Amino acid sequence: MKHAETVTFGGSALDRVAELRGTASPKDGRIIALWQGKPLVLGPDLDRLARLPHDHAVFSDARMLPVLLGRETDGTLVFGRDLDLWQPDDLDPDTLGGFVDSSEQSHPELADDHVFAELRRIMTRLSPRDAELAATAKAILGWHRTHGFCAVCGAQSEMAQSGWQRVCTTCGAHHFPRTDPVVIMLITRHNRVLLGRSPGWPDGMYSLLAGFIEPGETMEAAVRREVAEETGIRVGEVSYLASQPWAFPSSLMFGCRGEALNEDLVIDPEEIEDALWVSREELVQAFSGNHPVLKPARKGAIAHFLLKHWLADTL
Repeated sequence: MKHAETVTFGGSALDRVAELRGTASPKDGRIIALWQGKPLVLGPDLDRLARLPHDHAVFSDARMLPVLLGRETDGTLVFGRDLDLWQPDDLDPDTLGGFVDSSEQSHPELADDHVFAELRRIMTRLSPRDAELAATAKAILGWHRTHGFCAVCGAQSEMAQSGWQRVCTTCGAHHFPRTDPVVIMLITRHNRVLLGRSPGWPDGMYSLLAGFIEPGETMEAAVRREVAEETGIRVGEVSYLASQPWAFPSSLMFGCRGEALNEDLVIDPEEIEDALWVSREELVQAFSGNHPVLKPARKGAIAHFLLKHWLADTL
């Protein structure tokens, strides 16, 4: 796909400096702070990642060590660090982790224009470089938060290689960051595309079908299996289009195109809430905000990206 790497979180050509992992010092770079997976951003439009010095007072609330993310074009090293010890005053936990989290948190050691904001809410405002850094930091720091113990013997593990490994202090096993492969499918038949929705989504919102790739399975087989399981649609030829790292929490989305061989939908309510065939004309209405019911996939997500290019005939 010609435009594949213009998808959100892709295309910034970040130098990940693997050769410096284990030797680089945060004193030589700048730090991107996150709290509960939310990056620290600034500006009236919340469209820039904040980059802080390693000894900023805010990091007194950080127990986890910094993780080396990469090197800027000017040579500056960039690290990510989680404020895992901080609890904001008057926090409403019900606002966190929902489909739409519009809450913002301000740390007392930071200026008023610095806030922690949900990445899904601001991802299309960030530059490609800031978006890739934020997604990388969110994914790797999230992995460390949930993998503090060895999967082999159960003992506590320690960060190594500037955050790109964990090593067991007892049995010596090495553990590496987890990425879950997911297929997301643009399934078409003639002038229509197959869309579905999950429970809990905003009213009227439909997106492309998606599912995890199982062990021992190809992308093509996963596309056919997931579509058949969820909707009863058989898929013929499958081709790859584009990929997107999706750090919610740790997926890599493989965008694929598939040709449907039948039209009758048999929905599995254990898998999805609803599915339907949508014509190009209806989808244009939805994208322009003029459809009476249908709302398009979230901007910034690969589903929105693929549907937009399908409509423009630029796949």
